[in-house]
Formats: sequence, structure tokens, C-alpha cells
Amino acid sequence: MDDRILRELELLPVARLYGLSSPPARPQAPGVATAEAVAPAASATSRSVEIPRRVAPPAAEAARRAPAPPTAAPPDGVDTMDWDALRAAVRDCRRCALCEQRKQAVFGVGSESGPWLFVGEGPGADEDALGEPFVGQAGKLLDSMLAAAKLARGREVYIANVVKCRPPGNRVPAPEEAAACAAWLDRQIDLIGPRIIVALGKTAAVRLTGAESSLASLRGRAHAYRGIPLVVTYHPAYLLRNLPDKAKAWEDLLFARRTFGAPTA
Repeated sequence: MDDRILRELELLPVARLYGLSSPPARPQAPGVATAEAVAPAASATSRSVEIPRRVAPPAAEAARRAPAPPTAAPPDGVDTMDWDALRAAVRDCRRCALCEQRKQAVFGVGSESGPWLFVGEGPGADEDALGEPFVGQAGKLLDSMLAAAKLARGREVYIANVVKCRPPGNRVPAPEEAAACAAWLDRQIDLIGPRIIVALGKTAAVRLTGAESSLASLRGRAHAYRGIPLVVTYHPAYLLRNLPDKAKAWEDLLFARRTFGAPTA
């Protein structure tokens, strides 16, 4: 990668991180964003927006404390599907109960050969209606995060989710739902061939790392999925409810850029 771009990002004033214009109240070390600098300015842009929480159903919480369920058997022929065949298969998928209430399956969007892959949790109401991931308030924040990191949806980035259908009640996907959808995401990864994957939130982090650990313990280090470097950060919907953690998400994006540019073995 271009080392000059990384140096510029590490020196980026915190207040400009998500399109904010006011400077931070006090100097800070290069590449380190403080929660105090981010939260006040961000509140002005987010105060009137109520972001629904992802609530885990009791069964899903119990499953998280139990051993992970076995991966569902992949659909026949998924390993040889091209993009068109994969889209058609996802559109008609009935591998779990999420298909029963969806308006449409939300496949993914972006550069189909992009070096960056961002994986979220599952579609919300806006995504279910429009058929594209991250189009609501969380999507706007993700676009701002990408722009701050000098990345663009559709050019260097592909965006997908752990599950392709909206979980009812805006809850987190259950482990068996993520397992049923796993083959679709894995085939997307194989077709894209990204150089780095960024897991957005705990659901994506657990699915891709296989570790039933806290997000805090998974952040700040490079994992791997299917031989591809994997970095974990917060989901944008979480950041809209927890404004100070935007600074931590910025640290994660800088770490992802360093990991992206690290020599491969």
C-alpha cells in the first residue's frame, strides 16, 4: 500500500474523522483518537436519530454460551457458482426460517474484485426494503468511516453480511441462521479474493474468527479467515449508540490499513 496515505491518516485530526469540522480541544498523539474529541461533535449530528438495538433472543443467548453448532451442509454446487448463479441461489434461498418474513434477500454490494471486504451482521428494515446492505443511518456512518480511511464503497470495497435475510424484530442472527448462510458468504469471499476482511461487530467477529470471545479481546490483532487477514471492529449501529467508541473504531481502521500493507508470507 501507499505508506504516504497511512501517514496522512495517522495524522488526521480526530474532529475530521467522520466529516466533522471543529478541531479537537487539545493536541493528541499521531494516530490516537480520544473519545472526548469525538463524542461532543458527533452528538450534534446524531441526536435526533433513534437507532434500534440488536437484541438477542433467549435461545440465541443460550446458544452463545453453549458449544458452537456444526456448520450446515453447503448447498449442492455452491463451490462452482459464478456471481450470477450465486445471486440467484441466494435470492431463492430457504435454508433457514429467516426467509419466511423477508421482503428480499440482501446479497451484497461493491467491487466484486475489491481488495477490502467488510462483513456486517444482517439486514435491517431499510436494507430489507431496498435490497442493499448498510443503507440506513448505520450505512451513512460506514460510508463516512470508509471515506475517512480513503476507501470508497464500490471501488476498493465490497460489503456483505453474515446472513442475507432480515432477522425479525431487529435481533441478532442466531448461530444456526449464521451457519445456514455460511456457504453463501464463503463463496462470495472466494469469488472476490480480498486482501483483507474487516468484521463489523461481534456477530461477524464470532462467525469469522470462530472464537466465542468479547469484541474487546478480538480487536487490535490480526486474525485470518480462509487464509485472508481479518481485523475486528465495532458495528456502525453500535457506534451510533456509543459515540465515544468511534475513536476506537478509527484505531481499528488504521490497524487494518497497516495489516493491509504488511508483507505476506
